[in-house]
Amino acid sequence: MTQYALLIYGEESKHPAPGSEEFGTMMGGYQAFTNEVREKDIMAAGEPLQGLDTATTVRVRDGKTAAVDGPFAETKEALGGFYILDCKDLDEAIEYAAKIPTAGWGSVEIRPVMVFG
Repeated sequence: MTQYALLIYGEESKHPAPGSEEFGTMMGGYQAFTNEVREKDIMAAGEPLQGLDTATTVRVRDGKTAAVDGPFAETKEALGGFYILDCKDLDEAIEYAAKIPTAGWGSVEIRPVMVFG
């Protein structure tokens, strides 16, 4: 088994509004997905992230640390959450990524977790 990080990206402006029917449907989809990967015992971790307005980016240049409010790059889609799953291969990770609700309006990046040692 290999661990894959499934990084969930979407535009906050396209995210369903809390309290709306669409939001309820999306959250139900996330709950179903989370239940599925937990029941199959392949979920190592997974959490949503707070909004972009809470982000801080740190850069060190010439020995000086600078902390700036906001995400690291100008982009419409931003990281909103992640899952780390134990999958047999990339094809299986792709199958699971396609089940994540935000994949329908945003994107899910899949990255193998690097193992040291």
